[in-house]
Amino acid sequence: MTTSLDSLFITVSNSQSLNRLEAFKAGSSIFALRHSLANAPLPIVIDTIRVVAQYMVNDNNISKAISYLLWLDTMFARRGAETVVDVHIAIKQALAALLIEDEKIEPAMAVIAEALNLLVQNSRRKDEGFMSLLAMLLYDLAQVHCIKKEYKQAERDILKSLKLLEKLSKIKPQRYSSAQLLALNASTSIYRSRVDQANLLAQYQVATSTYLEEVNSGIIDATSRLITSLQNEGNTLSQMNRYREAIHFYTRALKYLTRIESDFSLQQLQLSISLGEALIQAKTTRDKGVHLLNTMLHKATKLNATAEHKQIVNILLNARNNRLDILGFWHKMFPK
Repeated sequence: MTTSLDSLFITVSNSQSLNRLEAFKAGSSIFALRHSLANAPLPIVIDTIRVVAQYMVNDNNISKAISYLLWLDTMFARRGAETVVDVHIAIKQALAALLIEDEKIEPAMAVIAEALNLLVQNSRRKDEGFMSLLAMLLYDLAQVHCIKKEYKQAERDILKSLKLLEKLSKIKPQRYSSAQLLALNASTSIYRSRVDQANLLAQYQVATSTYLEEVNSGIIDATSRLITSLQNEGNTLSQMNRYREAIHFYTRALKYLTRIESDFSLQQLQLSISLGEALIQAKTTRDKGVHLLNTMLHKATKLNATAEHKQIVNILLNARNNRLDILGFWHKMFPK
């Protein structure tokens, strides 16, 4: 699955965007580009940012392209978001795609959330530029959720993106038909992956039942296998957005783990982090999750678990800035 920055996704045909690319390649002033974007129609803004970013990627300068768009977005922010909000969204959309291609998934999610936050301010808009930006953001968000094996969310994202691209293809088939085909292909792949995930969950459920019977029969070493199976089941349920069920399995796994480990271990820390994140995602238990993860910060420090400490900080940061809420509820913000 490619990102929306793929040259096949949207066909750039307007001469203004291509002329701006040539000016950029020739070393034209960045301030001149900023001025021209601020005064251009949104579709031309989108195309200009896309062709400049694509040019830099094709020249093996993806890191430079990311830095460039970050800088450009900062320059527009200084002018005031109200006057150039569409330009901000277009920059963030291309930036998110670049971050995905550079395998920076968490930063990409943060940028997508920022862009959706801006879009929701005018959620009833139906102009071409608005719909294309939303379609591209959701297409890329679907890829992020696929990478994270969150196929339920990915399916929802890509189906909404596909509906928007179908509408756009009726308006301008030459420009959007290829994007519609790419989204259709992605939706088929996501659906297959979701079915495979459900089959995997069924296998874990069988394994858990088997190991539980062995534990009850007193078979040696069965408990460790049961803990692993419960943890796998919790992870899969979390990826399927079934957080309440995941909480149940993480809690059971921790209960058995504390029976065989008297001292707090790295595995207990990792399970507790998974439980804390599921509690936050379940919304009604959000405060419990925040409290648990704050407690785990101290445990991670004592264990010198640097990666886990960073993971906890990121989860708490996302919970605090409502990024998870935006990504989870965007579908309620925009009309069908």
